[in-house]
Amino acid sequence: MTYLAKPRLHHPSLGCNALGYTRRDYEGRISTLCAGCGHDSISAAIVRACWELAIEPHRVAKLSGIGCSSKTPDYFLSPSHGFNTVHGRMPSVLTGANLANRDLLYLGVSGDGDSASIGIGQFVHAIRRGVNMVYIVENNGVYGLTKGQFSATADAGSVSKKGVVNRDNPIDLVSLALQLGATYVARSFSGDKEQLVPLIKGAIAHRGAAILDVLSPCVTFNNHAGSTKSYDHVREHNAAINRMDFIEGREEIVADYAPGELIEIEQHDGSRLRLRKLDTAYDPSDRIAAMNHVHEREAAGEIVTGLLYIEESAQDLHTHLKTVTTPLNALDTAALCPGAAALEKINATLR
Repeated sequence: MTYLAKPRLHHPSLGCNALGYTRRDYEGRISTLCAGCGHDSISAAIVRACWELAIEPHRVAKLSGIGCSSKTPDYFLSPSHGFNTVHGRMPSVLTGANLANRDLLYLGVSGDGDSASIGIGQFVHAIRRGVNMVYIVENNGVYGLTKGQFSATADAGSVSKKGVVNRDNPIDLVSLALQLGATYVARSFSGDKEQLVPLIKGAIAHRGAAILDVLSPCVTFNNHAGSTKSYDHVREHNAAINRMDFIEGREEIVADYAPGELIEIEQHDGSRLRLRKLDTAYDPSDRIAAMNHVHEREAAGEIVTGLLYIEESAQDLHTHLKTVTTPLNALDTAALCPGAAALEKINATLR
């Protein structure tokens, strides 16, 4: 299945965007994730956002690390550039690629394990440097590829399928991004495309570090009692020395609620996810107020979704470093080696 591409045939009734592309032109290979996985909903939202913005797929560079979330770039924008890095190292590779060619749209897709655990150092420095990127975290609170261990965003007090209680406090990537100086910070739910798609489009249009934390329930391994990211489990534990797995298909959980409204979404296991969408009167230009609002609602047991903060006049890494407008990979030998006099001038500024 991993090597199967979707059929190239397009139904004649499919609409086209300004470039003449249909949504099918923005899709990728057939997903091998579990049926009902929230990550597939995020991929569909990325496809819709790029199609509606009429982005040329070959102008996009999509990068990822390791994990279920990091498989998803194979499922959208097949004609784009793609690079699957080492676990937790996506931000540094994205930074290097961005420095070499500033003309591409850089889309980093990561997970809570990839970004909040082994890759948290790289996550931190990519944000504080202001790399011009769309950084999407598909957050499910578990290590799905290694059978459901707690990730750094798992809720304290939640119980694993083996009965282990998580004693560690979770890392809130939204609060961390706000503190580090990200200039576009948002959070959403994979089942709310009407909110998620505009947030992705806004992140694409933003110049600077755009961070989007998307709660994306794991249908297989995150059936923790009391978890805010849980789904129903699909099999019971047994002591057999050998066993076969059957992952039952689940209906996608969707949400449709008005700005300012609080909604409780019942998961398949009976637990509830409390989401509050930001009110239309909310001011996303105040970083301190955004941080306070996130913590206030968290104390009330709510997860705030929507555009939390934006700095419209943000500058990116190229502005900070005063790089030339020509992509570095397009500079010729004369530009790269201007001579001893130019080198001495540069060295003088470092003394």
